[in-house]
Amino acid sequence: MVKNGSEILVEALVEQGVDTIFGYPGGAVLNIYDALYKNSDRIRHILTAHEQGAAHAADGYARATGRVGVCLATSGPGATNLVTGIATAYMDSIPMVAITGNVGTSLIGRDSFQEVYIAGITMPITKHNFVVRHVEELADTIRSAFRIAASGRPGPVLVDIPKDVTSAECEYIPGEKVEVHETYDVTEEQLKTVADLIAQAERPMIYFGGGVETANAGEALLALMKKADIPAAHTMMAIGCIPDAEPLSLGLVGMHGTVSADWAVERSDLLLCIGARFSDRVATNTSRFAPKAKLVHIDIDAAEINKNIGVDYSVVSDAENFLTRLLPYVQPAKHDAWRAQIAEWQEKLDYVPKDDDSVIHPHQLLRTLYDMIGDDAIVATDVGQHQLWSAQYNRCTKVRHFLTSGGLGTMGFGYGAAMGAQIAYPDKTVVHITGDGSFHMNLNELCTAVTYNLPIITIIMNNNVLGNVRQWQTMFYEKRYSQTDLYRKTDYIKLADAFGGRGYRATNIAELRAALKEALAHRSGPVLIECTIDKDERVLPMIPAGGTIDDLVAD
Repeated sequence: MVKNGSEILVEALVEQGVDTIFGYPGGAVLNIYDALYKNSDRIRHILTAHEQGAAHAADGYARATGRVGVCLATSGPGATNLVTGIATAYMDSIPMVAITGNVGTSLIGRDSFQEVYIAGITMPITKHNFVVRHVEELADTIRSAFRIAASGRPGPVLVDIPKDVTSAECEYIPGEKVEVHETYDVTEEQLKTVADLIAQAERPMIYFGGGVETANAGEALLALMKKADIPAAHTMMAIGCIPDAEPLSLGLVGMHGTVSADWAVERSDLLLCIGARFSDRVATNTSRFAPKAKLVHIDIDAAEINKNIGVDYSVVSDAENFLTRLLPYVQPAKHDAWRAQIAEWQEKLDYVPKDDDSVIHPHQLLRTLYDMIGDDAIVATDVGQHQLWSAQYNRCTKVRHFLTSGGLGTMGFGYGAAMGAQIAYPDKTVVHITGDGSFHMNLNELCTAVTYNLPIITIIMNNNVLGNVRQWQTMFYEKRYSQTDLYRKTDYIKLADAFGGRGYRATNIAELRAALKEALAHRSGPVLIECTIDKDERVLPMIPAGGTIDDLVAD
């Protein structure tokens, strides 16, 4: 059948199972929006307030569902407004397809109105990108984009479509949904080698990251931990893969992790790194990281092996495949002395904050929140102190229920991500945890949540400072608070009302409980809860830049 490029694009998206697109129209994509209008019963379009919000929403949709998220923007500034969202997805290995319009092919390279070489701009932050020059290539390009985004180590793919391609016609031949079925050549020798290293270890430790979540490998990981009696600590990207209540789980590792987890890594004689990449937030000083351990790295991306840390042994595989195949080779073991040593560190070294119901301490805020929202709620955060507290005191027990920008550290990510998750799961409770600094980055998306009646609950930890940066200024810049005291006069209650939402203010735990009770009962639109936080609240523990676990800054 003969169709124009815009119709072919819609058909190809439907073919790939797309039911939702987040975007913002403009001149270069008018033909596409006309086709979406005619196919609104097949694909739901969510109009955001800004293209960055669309990218973060597509990202959040992908994180929450495991499916490829899709966003759409016009040429020029519309396309460049996607860049931060694309980079956020790239750093955290999130499958996303970003579609941009561009000026007609005859105008490319002439500095035409709203022309930008978005393929060149995004080349370092995408797995791949395409510029479609002929309508006959469009359907197969979309299929390739989805295959690349979802295969191997997932990531964003950009497809740039000039306007004349969206109106040109050709024969459209329907295709099948791209199915990714990958196998990794893990040999018996590799499995036996890793199993032997585990058997020989007296102080084994597992450090795992987002690759375990991507591969849905939490159960297989927990089976290995229990069979071989190996403690494990996780990165922020792996929150929810195994319950933190599990005795073998030491919680968060790295600069903002528990002291016991960090000390266990540093003093281990075998460290299995699974689906993580030895980032600087974990291996702060690479020359002094886990100095006595044999390092074994299992990762789906061969480029990550020996990139940040030189390892003794490595296997290129997804986590689920490797762990499932490894388990039969592993002998049951007990490491009582090692476990006892870690238990002693947990008791003596791990920071335990003090309660005070007359104010709102972050740990009490999060405890109260999780008590009231239950195990099935999805939490999305922005970036800053609130993010780190949310990671440290989380009670997330399910995979894909904690959404945060780990690699790029994008302030303003949270509201868009929460929208994507709420669109994907309209019946779930979705909570957006943010700080006053991050919230101001993309607070305009509150109007989107109002428009689509998204019952997102936003918790604003308001301390009137850029808390994370200010904390570093306290520690290393002799309290010279350059541009981190905000002095803003924003009235969040009036702001919520002005946008069409509801707002509450809480200065103590009782007021927070009351506000949450009201918010959870209110399911017809977004709610803001402003929580007053002392500006001198600190994230503990902290490791100074260039330091190691032995350089912990304790309170």
